Amino acid sequence: MRLLPGAALAALLMLAAPARAQMQMQMIIPFPAGGATDILGRLIQPELSAALGTQIVVRNVGGASGTIGATEAARARADGNTLFLTPIGPVTIQPHMRRQPYGLESFTPVCQVTDSPVIMMTPKASGLRTWADVTARARAEGGNLPYASSGIGTIPHISMVALTRSAGTPMLHVPFRGSGDVILAFQQGTVALFSDQSILIRQYDLHAIATFTEARLSDFPDAPTMRELGHDQVFSIWSGMYLPAGAPAEMVARFDTACRRTMENPAVRDGLARIAQPVRYRNAVDFGAFWRSEYTKFGRIVEENGMRTAD
Repeated sequence: MRLLPGAALAALLMLAAPARAQMQMQMIIPFPAGGATDILGRLIQPELSAALGTQIVVRNVGGASGTIGATEAARARADGNTLFLTPIGPVTIQPHMRRQPYGLESFTPVCQVTDSPVIMMTPKASGLRTWADVTARARAEGGNLPYASSGIGTIPHISMVALTRSAGTPMLHVPFRGSGDVILAFQQGTVALFSDQSILIRQYDLHAIATFTEARLSDFPDAPTMRELGHDQVFSIWSGMYLPAGAPAEMVARFDTACRRTMENPAVRDGLARIAQPVRYRNAVDFGAFWRSEYTKFGRIVEENGMRTAD
C-alpha cells in the first residue's frame, strides 16, 4: 500500500475534520429529562435533524432554574455545533432575578417554536378538583400548603406568586430543578399543586384545575380561567431556539429554515397537538423583537414584585 507523504496526509486530515464535526451537534435543554421542555425537544429532534442533515444529540443540563444550561450554551462556540432550546425563564426572567454570566447579548435568536398556556394542575388522587378546594386547604394548613415550581423566577413560580397575592391566600413555595422533578414529587406525594405547561397533563394523566388564559381551552373545557375566578392573571410559557452569540447570518438563516420546516411538519404538529402543546413559529427577526420585548416586560414584573435576589 502506498503511503501519503506527511504533508499531504496532514492536509487531508484537516479537510476531513470539519466534516466530521458537523455530523453531530448538541441541543442543550436547560432542565432535566422528563420535563415539558425535554418532551418538546425530543419530539422535534428527529425532524430537525433531518432538516439540518445533521444528527442532533439532546443534552439535559439542568439546575438553578435553567441558568446552568443557559450559561453553558452562552459559552459555546458559534460554530453551528450547539443549539439551545429553552422556555422563557432562563433567557428572559432569570437575568433580572439575579446577575447571570449571560444576557441578551449572549445569544442569537433563531426561531420561536411554541407558546403554551399555563395551567394549574394536580394529581388526580390529591382530592383537589377546584380552586375553591385549593383555597380551603390552604386556609386549613395556615398558609403552608406547598406548591411546586420548576425553579425560582420561572413562570410556574411567578404565576403563583401573582395569584396568591391577588387572592390573599398565602401558600408555601417549593422550588425544584425542573418539571420532571415535580412529577416525581407528585408521585411521591410531596406536593400536590403545580402551574405549568399543559403538555404535562396529558403526558402524566393529571387533573387541570384552572388556566392562566384569556379564555377557556378547548382541550380542557371544564377548567375555568383565573379571570372567571376573579383574578386577572394571564401567563404563557413560550419556547424558542438560540445559537451562541456571534453566529453568522447565513448560519442563522439555515437553522431558521430548518426550524420552520420542522414546525410545519405534519408529524410534529400532530404530536404536539396530542399533548396539547400549541405551535407558535416566529422567524429569527420576529422572534428577536418579541424576545427583547418580553425581556423588558418581565424585568418590570420582577422589580414591581420585589423578586430580585442578592447577587
